[in-house]
Order: sequence, then C-alpha cells, then structure tokens
Amino acid sequence: MKMTSDQEFAHLPSFKAKLKKEGLPSVVIDTFSYYYLKLVKGETGLIYDRDISAVAPEEIEAAENLAPYKAAGEKAFKKAVRITLNGGLGTSMGLTGAKSLLKVKDDKSFLEIIVEQARSIGAKLALMNSFNTHRDTLAALEKIDPNHPPLTFLQHKFPKILQSNLSPASWPKNPELEWNPPGHGDVYTALYTSGMLQRLLDEGVVYAFISNSDNLGANMDAALLGYFAENSFPFMMEVAEKTVADVKGGHLARLTNGRLILREIAQCPQEERDACMDIERYRFFNTNNIWINLEFLKELIGREKAIYLPMILNPKNLDPRDKTSPDVFQIETAMGAAISLFDGAAAVRVPRSRFFPVKMCSDLLAVRSDGFVFDSNGSLVVNPERQKKGRPDTLAVDLDPKYYAKIDLFDARFKSGIPSLVNCETLKIEGDVRFERDVTIAGRVLIINSRASQAVVEKGTVIEKDLCF
Repeated sequence: MKMTSDQEFAHLPSFKAKLKKEGLPSVVIDTFSYYYLKLVKGETGLIYDRDISAVAPEEIEAAENLAPYKAAGEKAFKKAVRITLNGGLGTSMGLTGAKSLLKVKDDKSFLEIIVEQARSIGAKLALMNSFNTHRDTLAALEKIDPNHPPLTFLQHKFPKILQSNLSPASWPKNPELEWNPPGHGDVYTALYTSGMLQRLLDEGVVYAFISNSDNLGANMDAALLGYFAENSFPFMMEVAEKTVADVKGGHLARLTNGRLILREIAQCPQEERDACMDIERYRFFNTNNIWINLEFLKELIGREKAIYLPMILNPKNLDPRDKTSPDVFQIETAMGAAISLFDGAAAVRVPRSRFFPVKMCSDLLAVRSDGFVFDSNGSLVVNPERQKKGRPDTLAVDLDPKYYAKIDLFDARFKSGIPSLVNCETLKIEGDVRFERDVTIAGRVLIINSRASQAVVEKGTVIEKDLCF
C-alpha cells in the first residue's frame, strides 16, 4: 500500500511516541522507523528471481566432512555460547504460556533438555525471551537450576500497523495485542541493547550458536564449531536439502554481488511462487541454526549503528483469535537474513537430524515416541534401530486437526501412553481415535474413524496396515 506524499510521514511521530513511552531503546525506534518508511513508500520486501541465483551443492561444505575439526571445536567450547530463541507461546498447539515449558520427551520440557545439553558440553547458555515468555521462564529456571541459571535477555517488540491507513493499531480491551514480536531477526539488536553482547565479549566468549527452543536436534556440535572457528567465518548458516515437505519454506540463494542471501516464502512475489518452491532449483533451506562471531557482530553494529535486515511484511488480524478484528501489518525480520550483511559468510550442509522442530502436535507425537532417543551428548536423534531396519530418518505423522491440534485434545487421546513408532514410516489419523497403552504401529499406516463416536485402539494392538472403524 502506497500513501500519497503529503500523508507519507503523518503517522511516524505517533509510532515514535508509542515506542518511546514503552521504554524501547532509541536504536529500536530508529530500526522500526526505517522499516515503516519502506512500507509507506510502497516497498514490500519482495525478492525477485532476476536478482538472485540458486546455490549448487558443490558451493557449500557438508557437515559429514568436518570430523577433523572436532578437536578444535571441543577446545572452543569455553569461548562459545548457545543462544536459544525462547519467545514463542505455541498458540498453534493451544498453549498459553512459554512453549519451551511443554513436556516433550521423557517427562522433560524443552527448557530442561536445553539446560542439560549446554551443561554437558561446558558452554554458556543464554535465552532470548519475549515479553510473553520472560516471567514464566524465570520461574521455571528457579526450579530447574537455581544455583546456575542461564543468562537471559529480552526480545524487543514493534507496534502493529493498521492496513487501512498505516496508523498505529489501537485495541483498548487488550493493549498488549497492539504489539508484535519483530521476528527472530531482532536477536542481534537485542544482544546489543541489553548489554549481553558486550558482557559475553568481556568474558572471552567469541562464538555464538543460535537456534530455536523447539528444535532439540540443534545441539552445539563440536565439529561445526571447530569448522566455524578455524576458518574465522563471521557468520555461518546450517542448511539442509529440501524435500517435498519443505516447498513452502525459505531458501538459500546468491545475490549478483556474490553474497549469500536468505529468501523467505513471504518475500517471494506471488507470480513467482512456483519457481520459488522448485526444490530442484532452490535446493537448500535454512534450518534456523546460526553461528555468528560476536566480534564481527559488534563491529558491524558499530559501523552501521543498527542491524537492518530485509523486511518481512506479515498481514494479520489485530487479535489473531478474532477474524473480525482490524487487518494489520506486522513488520518482522528473519535471523538468517543477516547472512547477506557479512563478507565471507558461509553455509554448511547438515543432515536432517539437526532439524526436527516441534511446531504441531503431529511433530510432538513423533518426538515423544521411541522413534527418537537421546544420544550420549544429550542430543535428540533418530533412533538408530530405525536405520538398522531400513526405515527412513524422517517419521511423517499427520493427525486430524479437529481432534489433535490442541495439546489438551492430544493428551486426552494418548493419556495411556504413546504408541511405538520405531518401525513406522508414515502415520495418518482421520477422525477421533484414542490409544490405550502398549500399541505398536509399523510401516505406512492410515487409521480412519468415520463414526460419530470415539474409536479406541486397545491395549497391546499391533498395527501394520490401514485400520478403519
């Protein structure tokens, strides 16, 4: 939406006053203003095919070749920090608090597992909380490790923008809904404004590994750290090969100046969506596992005075639970987009095992099952028994959203225990089905209940073919 020139700057003072009243730092106010002016001038943040080229496999190193760097990485742990993005509420799963507090495996929450993983390798741990998750997270940490709590810092927030006239959104009955998290791209600015960046550097920490709290495959790997440190990369992105399940995800590409760039699906022009989702052309997606040299980051911020990433304009309803609420824009940025800001930034191809985030209850079923186990380093990995029996690393689960999308519905249907899925390749459930304990599912299975009443899979049942009720 482009406004006329005399309207162009009309609402910016109101946004600045709102941000200042909320106590946000001047660099955040300047950053929002930068993106807002792009919006009112009609910029969309779209990245066209003509401006980029695909990245070939031979252009980036594979993690499987990095074993010689493991010793260097183990030495570098004392100079490293694991930064976990802990701002999500998990509303798509029906959660109301911090998603990282959800019990995910062996009666442990994401947060408990992440704390244990960091402790096992002797690296520092820092959590970037959002204004929605900070209080709950601090309370949980008091119980998990009161004597050695991880470092914490806060993500900023941006005001929502009314689509009708690009003015600040107002929602008196719940003012908190007037704000949105600015995406995980805010991690760099939040590190700087919170003082966490300087604190880590003062303590001799140079290397940071950043990942999402819901991706337990993303432990800090010694070989990857060694490769990153020994080559003095300023920035490194972990990418994985796309499958048909990843067509709607963003992808790695290269600009005409040779630098790598991340293009998210929201940045693909509508008329180019098919080309954008061509996994034979754009073969690699960002796992959102990022490595960054903190000295390079400080230098960049000092030179540019801010981190300006490609803008993502996200159209939403002001109240996401009320489709009749006003249409708004949320300005967001992606953490991986910083790859285009650094000369000498690199990407590394990693196995799919470093990327299995829990975004839906379907993912949670797979992770809670025996299809995944913890290895000696505390990383969640595909159960080796699957490979022994020729099963694929991926375990595709598709649960009927009507009966399983929310965590309370999900837990009620697996109250007696999670089925064994170690020998399962795909599982799809249509209809309302409850499982008793000690159920085993193997192969490619479709379970359908077409009745109005709930169906029950009885204790000890072995399912190796489609099942209909």
